[in-house]
Amino acid sequence: MDDQNSHLMHAYARQPVYFTRGQGARLWDTHGREYLDAIAGVAVTNLGHSHPEITAAIADQAGRLMHTSNLFGIEWQDSLGSRLCAISGMRRAFFCNSGAEANETALKLARLHASRRGVAHPLVVVMENSFHGRTLATLAATGNPGVQRGFEPLMPGFMRVPYADIEAVRTLASQFPNIVAVLVEPVQGESGVRIAPIEYMQALRDLCTANDWLFMVDEVQTGFGRTGAWFGYQHAGVLPDVITLAKGLGNGYPIGACLARGTAADLFSPGHHGSTFGGNPMACRIGCTVVDVMERDRIPQRARVMGQRLEGALRQGLAGCEGVVAIRALGLMVGIELDRPCTELLTCALKDEALLISVSRERTIRLLPALICSEAEIDEIAARLSRLVWQWSRRCVGDSVTDVV
Repeated sequence: MDDQNSHLMHAYARQPVYFTRGQGARLWDTHGREYLDAIAGVAVTNLGHSHPEITAAIADQAGRLMHTSNLFGIEWQDSLGSRLCAISGMRRAFFCNSGAEANETALKLARLHASRRGVAHPLVVVMENSFHGRTLATLAATGNPGVQRGFEPLMPGFMRVPYADIEAVRTLASQFPNIVAVLVEPVQGESGVRIAPIEYMQALRDLCTANDWLFMVDEVQTGFGRTGAWFGYQHAGVLPDVITLAKGLGNGYPIGACLARGTAADLFSPGHHGSTFGGNPMACRIGCTVVDVMERDRIPQRARVMGQRLEGALRQGLAGCEGVVAIRALGLMVGIELDRPCTELLTCALKDEALLISVSRERTIRLLPALICSEAEIDEIAARLSRLVWQWSRRCVGDSVTDVV
């Protein structure tokens, strides 16, 4: 890839490969080489590439009606809103096009909640090492200085605390009466698959209830079966006031959603918010098809079982490997933390193992395979990844010896 001669903005550090087709958990490049996809478009193609029912729904809907605008009723939007509220415990839905937009919607609900309470300078509690998007508001909510650099001054109105530290949140509660909401990920994917303890999520729910804060949960990456439940918060047995969704909802087609219950569900009125493309017939029909397949095939339960299989295979395959600091997993969301930067493994995985992986925060390999992977494919992902990490570890040890000499 020659970025110097490209007409595309240099916004991505791309790998030197182009894919032309996919099927299930497999991809093929322009040279016909087959790859095993262990990231599913970063937790997007949860039902695999070219799923036949989703493909059929797209083709049929494209021949009927793709877009009308939200100036009119949209039956597929009504249907999807009803389906999502039924499985999430929420009451109303707003549809948009991405996870960042869904989180923007949640933050606007927090501002309206503050307005109704008469809070002039509202604060939202967010977490260190979080990731909520790249728009100006979600960038300010994100706890990663690296992605914020150059975009200062950041939008005000956020208080940041360490992740999974409930006492830090309680301390803020006693000091800042203008807090109106908490925004949290049940698993921090971009920071290396860091999982919130069940007790922490339960305590956050109780704290929000006691202080009339909105408990807002970012399920953009964790939603739709990724963690072995429909949504990550369900592991803790809590019910948020607001949740945000995207990624797996469209299986590759752009769609996002913000769901709310209680008073948060009634905060918007016409003119408060909108989205030109949000919730159009095509996107919502695809979303309905995704939910249909997931319910029928018990995909969240399957992800839980396959996630246990993948974690077990990785722990066995990497046992005793120098450089492996930790393996963290919830469902089919797995992080293998190493003791040094390992971004070169992205290229090595493609070249040597025909395997797609991602690396978070330079040191953690992140695996997000399709939830429909077979047992054989899960075992193959673990085998290829284990070979890759062992080779990397031996090379690192050899380099260290050379440096000492």
